[in-house]
Amino acid sequence: MPRIRQADVDEVKARTNIADIVGERVALKSAGVGSLKGLCPFHDEKSPSFHVRPQVGYYHCFGCGESGDVYSFLREMDHVSFTEAVERLAGRIGYTLHYEDGGAAPETSGRSRLYAANTAAAEFFRAQLLTPDAEAGRRFLGERGFDAGAAAHFGVGFAPRGWDGMLKALTAQGFTREELLTSGLVSQGQRGVYDRFRGRLVWPIRDVSGQTIGFGARKLFDDDQGPKYLNTPETPIYKKAQVLYGLDLAKRDISRGDPRRVVVVEGYTDVMACHLAGLTTAIATCGTAFGTDHIKVLRRVMGDDNASGEVVFTFDGDEAGQKAALRAFTEDDRFNAQTFVAVAPDGLDPCDLRLQRGDAAVRSLMDSKQPMFEFAIDRKLGGFDLSTVEGRVGALRAAAPIVAEIRDRLLRPGYERVLARRLGMDPTEVHGEVERAARSASSSTRTETNRHEPVAVESVQGGSGFAPVTLASLPRNPDVGVERDALMGVMQYGHRLDQALVSRALGAPFRTPGLDAVREAVAAAPDRTRAGWVTDAVNSVREPYRSLAGELLMTPFPARDEEGAVVSATDLSRRLIMRGLEHEKQELLGAVQRVPADSDGGRALRMRLRDIDVERQRFAES
Repeated sequence: MPRIRQADVDEVKARTNIADIVGERVALKSAGVGSLKGLCPFHDEKSPSFHVRPQVGYYHCFGCGESGDVYSFLREMDHVSFTEAVERLAGRIGYTLHYEDGGAAPETSGRSRLYAANTAAAEFFRAQLLTPDAEAGRRFLGERGFDAGAAAHFGVGFAPRGWDGMLKALTAQGFTREELLTSGLVSQGQRGVYDRFRGRLVWPIRDVSGQTIGFGARKLFDDDQGPKYLNTPETPIYKKAQVLYGLDLAKRDISRGDPRRVVVVEGYTDVMACHLAGLTTAIATCGTAFGTDHIKVLRRVMGDDNASGEVVFTFDGDEAGQKAALRAFTEDDRFNAQTFVAVAPDGLDPCDLRLQRGDAAVRSLMDSKQPMFEFAIDRKLGGFDLSTVEGRVGALRAAAPIVAEIRDRLLRPGYERVLARRLGMDPTEVHGEVERAARSASSSTRTETNRHEPVAVESVQGGSGFAPVTLASLPRNPDVGVERDALMGVMQYGHRLDQALVSRALGAPFRTPGLDAVREAVAAAPDRTRAGWVTDAVNSVREPYRSLAGELLMTPFPARDEEGAVVSATDLSRRLIMRGLEHEKQELLGAVQRVPADSDGGRALRMRLRDIDVERQRFAES
């Protein structure tokens, strides 16, 4: 494949704000001068340790050590090649790329082709919804309160009843049958390849960045022997356990809401109904139960690092819906946000509720939400006869582990009292049973942790023979502090500093080995005013010091604002130069004692000592 010209690679990166790309997947908030932070998308965490510095186009996680630029972020998140990452960003900003052979952009392969095929299919389905054959689809939407505008907003389309309508349309656009098979748009049968979706209403399923990655299709005709809903199968770009329908439309309001609220519903039409009624943070799973991976995705979008957010599960009240809510509640990886359950009157789902009682009734669901803990407790109690002593004791033993799971020390006593009231039992008895359940769970956790310790140690070592050097592992003394802060200042604000001053400050070796390794890479940068220079410098740092370089770049520099940071970084550079001059002076004073005063060498040493004093005076006064 032809290589993209390096000048274009640099230009696309310079024109792209990394915070915009990362922000599509992670809720970012201010973390000091020029820095943003959020929950890391590369590992699960409860408190944000993932930092983004837009000015230098770099990200770094202080938890797992992942770091890089906007290209590496896309490659890691979307599993695309470097070329595909550049082409995707170039397309976003409308930049025309040039290739080293002088030719036009080549036809990319792999994941980019799958995205393109799904986008083309979505356009095909949308166009088909306007044809006479799609009357059943339009009638289905109309009967549920959705007009043409609503269908267009959500991209709803229609798959023709024939066997190969979409297949012919997309192959005419240059897509191969192999690409369409891999994308899940067509299926392979004994008689050949045919459209997967036929005679169905179709919803495009998009990832958090808005790219179409698959479809959900609803049966319309009685002679259709398939399931009521048919989804895209697992593909390289569609993983149903990680996909949430409507998240691309809801993410902005989720991250900006006060409180930050997510409304989890069960189906595509429920998402549509909620959004049209004003609950614009509604999302739904796609052909699978709500699980751990969905929680991880939502936590990053919400910025779920405290209990101020809300996650509201709206189910239609049947057994399956209640079990789905409890599954989400019992996952090991839970929300920090408060979790609720909202069940509509008469067990109506949001779509039917809107149709029968209007938009206001859908919005009022949020007023009737019940805390998930109460829902779970009531669910457990429902299986016991509370009119008998045996039933109440059994119910207590069944519900106590739920209360024991409450991590908030202020909430747990309150729910102990709730359980005591539900059972009509003494709160002391309830408290004792909850404490026993908590100790039992803690003992099980310790046993499980000990069982896996050797594996964890081995994975940390990774067979490399050394652990990466980090800021926390550096010695604590004044020399280290000056070297560390000076490197932070140069790496974060080097484009605004006097380049001659910086070059001189970094010209002499540092006394701390890890910081000296970073200094070498930063000092060797040919142009510290070029966009992206510091990313290249970090990548060139030798191991085991590269992670340290990433931390130096991403740790908030101690300054009130950018102007203050420039002043402080300049002062630190001067201090390094002064330190070097002082060190040189002490060495020269020792040498003077060993050389005859009237010799050429002695005179040269004294002249250099005089020059050093002049320089020190100049730096002291500047």
